[in-house]
Amino acid sequence: MKLIKSYSLLLLSERATSFRLLSLSSSSSHRRHRYHSSSHDCSFRRTTVIEPHSTQPLHAKKSFDYSSDIPYEILPLQEVVENLTARTTGASTTITVDDHLKTGLSSATAEDILEEVGPNALEPPVKKSIWELWLQQFDDGLVKILVGVAIASAAFSISEVWDIIKENNNLPDGTTIIELRSTVLQSLVEPGIIIAILVLNAVVGVWQDLSARSSLESLEKMQPRLATVLRHHSDTSSSEWIVDYDATKLVPGDVIKLKVGGIVPADARLGLLTSATMYVDESSLTGESVSVGKLSGDEGLVDIIQNSNSNNDGEEGRNENLSIPIQLQTMMLFSGSLITRGSGVGVIVRSGPKTQMGLIQSTLAEAQIEGEERKTPLGVQLDEFGRKLSYIIGGICLAVWAASVPRFSDSAFNSWLEGSIYYAKVGVSLGVAAIPEGLPAVITLCLSLGTRKMAEKNVIVRKLPSVETLGCTSVICTDKTGTLTTNEMTAVSFILLEEENDGINVVEHNVNGSSYSPAGYVEGIDRDETLRLPNGAVSEACRIMILCNDARLIGDDELYQYKIEGEPTEASLLALSEKLGPDAAANQPSGEEVSLKPSQLASLNCRHVSRGWDRYATLDFDRKRKSMSVLCSRLDTDSEEDKLFVKGAPNLLLERCTHVKTRDGKIVPLTLHLRDEIDSTIDSIGNKALRCIGLALSTPPKTLHREGGTYAEILKDSSQYESIETGLTFVGMVAIRDPPRDGVKESIHQCKQAGVRVIMITGDAKQTAEAIAKEVNILTDEDVASSSTRAFEGREFFALPESQQLETLRSGNIVICRAEPKHKQQLVKMLQSLQEIPAMTGDGVNDAPALQQASIGVAMGISGTDVAKEASDMVLVDDNFSTIVDAIKQGRAIYANMQAFINFLITCNIGEVIGVFLATLLGFPQLLTPLHLLWVNLVTDGPPATALGFNPPDPGLMNRKPRSSSEEIMTSENLLRYSIAGTYIGVATVGVYASYFFDHGVSLEELRSWSTCTDSCSIYADLAAPQTLALSTLVTAELLKALCSVSIDSSILKVGPQKNPWLLLGVAVPFALNLAIIYTPALEQSFGLVPLSQSDWLKVLAWSLPIVLIDEVLKFAFKKDEIEYL
Repeated sequence: MKLIKSYSLLLLSERATSFRLLSLSSSSSHRRHRYHSSSHDCSFRRTTVIEPHSTQPLHAKKSFDYSSDIPYEILPLQEVVENLTARTTGASTTITVDDHLKTGLSSATAEDILEEVGPNALEPPVKKSIWELWLQQFDDGLVKILVGVAIASAAFSISEVWDIIKENNNLPDGTTIIELRSTVLQSLVEPGIIIAILVLNAVVGVWQDLSARSSLESLEKMQPRLATVLRHHSDTSSSEWIVDYDATKLVPGDVIKLKVGGIVPADARLGLLTSATMYVDESSLTGESVSVGKLSGDEGLVDIIQNSNSNNDGEEGRNENLSIPIQLQTMMLFSGSLITRGSGVGVIVRSGPKTQMGLIQSTLAEAQIEGEERKTPLGVQLDEFGRKLSYIIGGICLAVWAASVPRFSDSAFNSWLEGSIYYAKVGVSLGVAAIPEGLPAVITLCLSLGTRKMAEKNVIVRKLPSVETLGCTSVICTDKTGTLTTNEMTAVSFILLEEENDGINVVEHNVNGSSYSPAGYVEGIDRDETLRLPNGAVSEACRIMILCNDARLIGDDELYQYKIEGEPTEASLLALSEKLGPDAAANQPSGEEVSLKPSQLASLNCRHVSRGWDRYATLDFDRKRKSMSVLCSRLDTDSEEDKLFVKGAPNLLLERCTHVKTRDGKIVPLTLHLRDEIDSTIDSIGNKALRCIGLALSTPPKTLHREGGTYAEILKDSSQYESIETGLTFVGMVAIRDPPRDGVKESIHQCKQAGVRVIMITGDAKQTAEAIAKEVNILTDEDVASSSTRAFEGREFFALPESQQLETLRSGNIVICRAEPKHKQQLVKMLQSLQEIPAMTGDGVNDAPALQQASIGVAMGISGTDVAKEASDMVLVDDNFSTIVDAIKQGRAIYANMQAFINFLITCNIGEVIGVFLATLLGFPQLLTPLHLLWVNLVTDGPPATALGFNPPDPGLMNRKPRSSSEEIMTSENLLRYSIAGTYIGVATVGVYASYFFDHGVSLEELRSWSTCTDSCSIYADLAAPQTLALSTLVTAELLKALCSVSIDSSILKVGPQKNPWLLLGVAVPFALNLAIIYTPALEQSFGLVPLSQSDWLKVLAWSLPIVLIDEVLKFAFKKDEIEYL
């Protein structure tokens, strides 16, 4: 490879001055041109027909390696052809570019190559089976614990029933089969619910994984299925173009025909233009919305080499391969790109997986594999939570069993072993009770609620866990165009030459209004000026902007907004012309309204001007002269007046100007002083990071005028266009920019407050990027002026030592300009190595690997490709940066809500366990029946926990640093909080239970030895009353705890339950249901409860209300340190 590159560069330096467009020069005599008129835009398109030539057939002679590493983008086209046809011509025979473009490959040769290199199709992605995806959903710590709990719960329940049967040698007296079956089914309710929850979660997980697959499948859809290829017939020694040829059978060396609207079937070198120019939409690969002009043959090869050399400075020894951005490869056509203008003939150099699209696919597949192996912060935290929970459960089981050792020999058991087994079951049962079995369901529901809230904020969430991951996002890597800015070019300044007392001066007029809306006005220019001064500079500028333009403004009457067809820059000129016209659709400075529909407002002045002129020829833009012009004949006068209207780069346009037109219509010579003043204005506009368009005109010679539908020969030769655009009169300039979106500046400020850093990534020049970054608060004046700059060109940044790159990425905002697609994924990996949680935006196919790699991949909903959307975690419906910030806020709120219901569930479960454990430890009669505990878990705990998912964002949520991705859900501090509150709930439940016996004259000692009671034992025969008190206290305390959980850190006086109406409902309904089972005769009998009196309820409240005070004290004691606030 080094030899090939060295030879190519040496050959290029020796022949740089002698490069010729072999295909153009040799076939120019075989072209004939046609002009076609379009009534829609009054422009004329030129096409070229290639006459077929017969050459000798190509026969396969030797094998050749069609390696994707050969730098076809920098080799002279002759070498490209020689390399690709080496197997067909042999070492001693050389085929010329011209011959190959007229001959193509024979069918036999193509079949041989196809067998060697494989089909021109992307490799199908490796997919996991549904069964593998299903099992993968259970590879989670908490899920494994819940599965174990379900199995243990079912086993113990069935075991107890079996013990009863064995004990009685048959069914117990009075027990029927139906009753026994009911008992068994009742014992399976809890494990059945747990399994149902886990199955539901698994179904959701499999569905998400199947959805994530489609990003690779979307790449395949972008590949064209048919192509037009040149095939040589050996028997007749002739070649023919085969239309609708199976694109998967194309091979390197094939000659293909491309035209407007076609999709490039494989990576190819453009060998021959059959039109004046060719433009290709490569936005799917580069993310740039502007079509790229393509050059044929070796034209522009020197520039590519020079750019590649300068761009790779400092990379020697680190990267053996020359890296040339796709945007600079002007002679290459890439698979999946759309031809937007022109036509031509290309030579395929890479096919299938070796194309740029294939490389993206392989990178995307690798990123997906890494993504599957990398758990989300929530996944990591839940695993850690499950691990801690397993220790807690084990501790509870062991503690209960150990505390019950003295009771192993009780008379109720036949042996010490039987007693130990019984209390082992009790211990496991209590451990099971500590499991928040509803947690996975509540988490899923909370995340789902978050997706709904985000949808209201123009965010579509594709992967459920990403909702929570947003809460710990620490860096946003964002595109500039369309995300920070509107992606709608807007004229902001209109520059004219005006005669004043001290002579002719360059005067700049600010343009009011934004986007493509014709609403607005130009300061200092009246609306009737085009009528008063029809030959003035303003009128002439309007004609140039309207007639020398292929774009259209379209008004939508329903949405009352404007969209465009064509290039954004040209559309901005149309919007400006509407603000200058007599019927302009803008509000007057005085505030007068124009009562017309957008469909009418969009082109009032445009239609008015177009009616007076006939545009009969177009001199297309090219990169050399950097201008476009049109020849027009005037229709609204009797005179045969022709004009050449020109727009383009002002510095180059000025070189071809000899005069200037002042605002009042005078034409004066372009003096050296005026030229310097205009140049100074151009520099000033450039320093503001604005794009400048020059406007000029001339009266063309009569020889260019069409006669009888024919055209002058000079118009058929694009190389002569510059000679036509001479002797021009300079009219003025327009400064254009892509303005920042409304609210972006404030959102960046909010990011700074929230401790979220912003990295802006753009393809713009450094000066433009810094200007926008300063305007939206990403960079400050100090950042730009500082010696340790925060703005880098992509290659400049990645040429730095890795340690310096990492140090730069550790803090502060950064701007990466002239960025290449691969830089995004590199940035993501480096940020992740620093333990950051990066969110990455993207819209093109080339962005898909970075979106897949990022912790949060954010695709654009308007400009994004299907591949980018499928690879992302979320999609922005409005492509707006501020929406990302809103999503981060929502993500933080969701995590806070998860903490709230985990706090509630764990506290309640600890309360239940402590209550039962304490009663067992003290030797009290049965505190609560299994049915009571099941009722509490399902009815009392579930609805409030779910309602806590609707909590409003906590005050100061966006004034805190992002939480660490390693921060545990249940930290030691949190566990202590849960334990203190839960312990009180358990103590209160046991306390109210014991108080019933104390009120009836039973002492503590008597209560503890109730099983050996010999006197007045009837009170122990019916436990309905004390159990009702215990159940009511447990339920009431838990519901009060729920009301205190609207905020984990803020006092209930500051953030009260009234902030969450769903919580009020989630507390009221369970409490009402508890009243129902107490006061409804049929239900109270089923649950073994009795109605409570007023004094009983006062007792319940006396034991329950202190939980509110305890929770407030805990909030104050464990309040987050102020250092977390910025």
